[in-house]
Amino acid sequence: MWRPSQFFLILCLWACLDALPVAVDKTKVSPPVEELEPPKSVDTGLHYDRYLREVIDFLEKDPHFREKLHNTDMEDIKLGKLAKELDFVSHHVRTKLDELKRQEVNRLRTLIKVKQDMNGEKGMTVDHQALLKQFEHLNHMNPHTFEVEDLDRLIKSATNDLENFDKERHEDFKRYEMAKEHDRREQLKTLDEDARKKEEEHFEEIKKKHADHPKINHPGSQDQLKEVWEEADGLDPNDFDPKTFFNLHDTNGDGYFDEQELEALFTKELEKVYDPTHEEDDMMEMEEERLRMREHVMNEVDTNRDRLVSLDEFIMATNRKEFLEPDGWETLEQNPIYTEEELREFEEHLAREEQDLNLRTNDLMKQREELERQQEQLNAQKMELQQAVEHMERLKTQKTEPPVQAKVPSAVEILPGDSQPMSQGHQQDLPTHS
Repeated sequence: MWRPSQFFLILCLWACLDALPVAVDKTKVSPPVEELEPPKSVDTGLHYDRYLREVIDFLEKDPHFREKLHNTDMEDIKLGKLAKELDFVSHHVRTKLDELKRQEVNRLRTLIKVKQDMNGEKGMTVDHQALLKQFEHLNHMNPHTFEVEDLDRLIKSATNDLENFDKERHEDFKRYEMAKEHDRREQLKTLDEDARKKEEEHFEEIKKKHADHPKINHPGSQDQLKEVWEEADGLDPNDFDPKTFFNLHDTNGDGYFDEQELEALFTKELEKVYDPTHEEDDMMEMEEERLRMREHVMNEVDTNRDRLVSLDEFIMATNRKEFLEPDGWETLEQNPIYTEEELREFEEHLAREEQDLNLRTNDLMKQREELERQQEQLNAQKMELQQAVEHMERLKTQKTEPPVQAKVPSAVEILPGDSQPMSQGHQQDLPTHS
């Protein structure tokens, strides 16, 4: 039998408050006796995080499901046995789960349409397989009701995704470091010889400054925990007690150290190496170092691999030789993140991406020029059509106006050399010729 919170941690369904070192003045601390409020959920980093937490929140409200959760071990959950209990939850909970699934399906459909539109605007082909992976945590063939298959998919997807989450974080960090080095080398190419030499000297100087820091204690060792006990908790190092230390830093009081609570214990060590106000210290590297420390302690202390450290596991670890006499801890600068070969491949990949981008840009420019040419032709045709219409209107107007009738005098009415016509009486006095 195992605790529900273990299941929630595996799936990040029951996350804990951020675990910060607690400053106290007492040398002995008793576990709180009052019932604690449930800890607030934190983002798991999964793209379906909200859906995941809402589903579990409602399933927990069903007494039958909650009882089964108490009595089901982790392997049975992974095998889908717990999902089958969905058939026995209350009608109210099932109705709410149906609603949550419909909302999630609509969200994913909207998200996929936006991605397709964006790819289309950029001239990129749509990766349909990648888009379909967005639906792996539910049965999208039935978008209306939440069934046993949906819960089974949700559990398996969350378990698998969270197990790979740290690996993906490491890969993201490696790409970040290679991109940073690539940019530095490209910037050097733009400098003249003297400026390049000064920049290289400055780079080596800040590397040396970063490496010049106090000794880093082995994560999870007695020296490291005693330092937290003394500097963060304000207690006498000679009074160090593992059980009291555990209770102090089990911030949600559930009897376990989760990943966030463990990572908080390394803050004092990380502050020896990283300062956000220093040019030579990169805060992205600090978070990678924190992740390495947490993974190391989990591998050493979490004996049942449930991604939690129980009090018993913690006490057992403090009795080992490695706790009292640990090896030294090598920081990031002592462990190269990538090789020159990996950097070369990364740069080649960037070059290919840049080349593809330039080709697409050229294609878009040609398309724009062609559209502008076609627009000019349309404008010219429009102008010709407008002129033709105006000409037709003028002709139409001329045809509708009546012609002006001018009276033309006869020849007998006009004397030679006289442009004025004669009156009727003068015409009668003129002699006639025989």
